[in-house]
Amino acid sequence: MPSALRNDASSIGSGAQELVGYDIDLSPADGTARVVLDIDARHLNRNGSLHGGIVAMMLDAASGFAASRTVPGDEIGSVVTVSFTTHYLAPGLPGRVVATGRVAGGGRTLLNCDAELTAVDGSVLARSSGVFKLIRNPK
Repeated sequence: MPSALRNDASSIGSGAQELVGYDIDLSPADGTARVVLDIDARHLNRNGSLHGGIVAMMLDAASGFAASRTVPGDEIGSVVTVSFTTHYLAPGLPGRVVATGRVAGGGRTLLNCDAELTAVDGSVLARSSGVFKLIRNPK
């Protein structure tokens, strides 16, 4: 795994991340967040392509982590998804896929985020848009 990937579930990940097996990359200086998955048989639907629920999960996670990065300082903020729309464009086949999320706008507590899932050859498999709410003092 590249050293830029962060996948320590105790600090930024979740049980869902551990179950599915994706990695989280918060290294881009441009504020984007990436979720990386090496597709294998457990991720496939009965047609032999990446299950749509996993596609949506990856796009949601990438967008949510991008939103989380807007908290001032080095802290990763907590967010919840308010609304989320996914557009499936092409099947994901076994290999590596990357979901990249970015903040497209918003205010102090609600952020609009877009994400794109691509295969290693650069083909776009899915796109999403969502609204994420920053949670202050989640505990």
